[in-house]
Amino acid sequence: MTPEPKIIEHRIGDRSISFETGHVAEQANGALFVRSGDTMLLVTSTMSKHPRPGIDFLPLTCDYEEKIYAAGRIPGSFFRREGRPGEQGILNSRLIDRPLRPLFDKDLRLDVQVVATVLSVDQEADPATMAINGASAALSISDIPWKGPVGAVRVGLIEGELVVNPSVSALPDSKLDLVVAGTENAIIMVEAGAKEVDEETVVKALEMAHDEIKRICATISELARALGKEKRVIAPPEVDEELKAAVEELAVAKVGEAIGSPDKMAREDALDEIKDSVKEALSEKYPEREAEIGGFFEKTVKRVVRDAIIDKNMRPDGRKSDEIRPIWSKVGVLPRTHGSAIFTRGQTQALSVVTMGSGGCRPRKSICKASAVRHIRDPSSGRAWSWCTARLLLAVRAINRYHNA
Repeated sequence: MTPEPKIIEHRIGDRSISFETGHVAEQANGALFVRSGDTMLLVTSTMSKHPRPGIDFLPLTCDYEEKIYAAGRIPGSFFRREGRPGEQGILNSRLIDRPLRPLFDKDLRLDVQVVATVLSVDQEADPATMAINGASAALSISDIPWKGPVGAVRVGLIEGELVVNPSVSALPDSKLDLVVAGTENAIIMVEAGAKEVDEETVVKALEMAHDEIKRICATISELARALGKEKRVIAPPEVDEELKAAVEELAVAKVGEAIGSPDKMAREDALDEIKDSVKEALSEKYPEREAEIGGFFEKTVKRVVRDAIIDKNMRPDGRKSDEIRPIWSKVGVLPRTHGSAIFTRGQTQALSVVTMGSGGCRPRKSICKASAVRHIRDPSSGRAWSWCTARLLLAVRAINRYHNA
């Protein structure tokens, strides 16, 4: 018996997007089809049953898989196989990751994988924002603990008008390419490129995007209420309050002094020394617990830095919130390039180099230069052919003789 899928549609700008679930990838924690026009993606979310030992971070993996067959083509390489992800595929994976990651519990140690596979493209709908919305929906209907949903849209500026989710073919004519993702309450991620667009227009675009995001989140929440699984309850890790208090007692005052150093390397060396001294002081009472001590120390540093910024208006290098680091720049740094410049802000530097192409790099109308063309006379017709044309004719005749043999 064919299962009956659950389909819910949502209109974004001039295009509609649909979420279809209940009959695909049923072994995944959450899976669905996302479709807009003839562009279609399969988005899955899975989570391991047991935590990965020995890690102190969220093991989240977001993948955006592009397949050439989605456009009705065959790979043109010798092996006829899909290669590694392209540059745009890697960037789209990051687009998915950035709005999802902050909404996971920071203490989660179970492997989580979100994969968006492009199955079909019509060259009009934007698969990147569809992947973000699909990932949000897949997590929302799954049993994976997550504080979503999120929504994502792309905003363009075409002929002076802001357009939500413009077609891919219209983007080259847009003066603004803005991707916004967020929850019903706030914007989480912004990715933008623009051609001298004023600040007021960008603010209007952000407001328009967030209004649409709220509607997308409501649609995904409706789908989750109808088909969503009960979320797994993950027990928070046990915290040794006694050890935490001991680390803070030894570190807070010293860290407060160290973070005021304007020299980054000196500041980091001082923090390393404090960390080593704390570990040494507590090693006898808490043997073989260096990792926990180090974790508590890092959290203490973050808290001290945050308190200094909020309470004392002092940043980690001693600057106030309205002060910038010393800036200097210099041009003509390299002797043989056509242009070079070095820009320094504090202890961060960037070296820019410009090199112009030589005369030999200019596009050529012909492979053969007129002054170097050699001719070969065809004995059967008496015609003279250029060397390049003759080689092509010989190759064609050789192929014909092979097929006629």
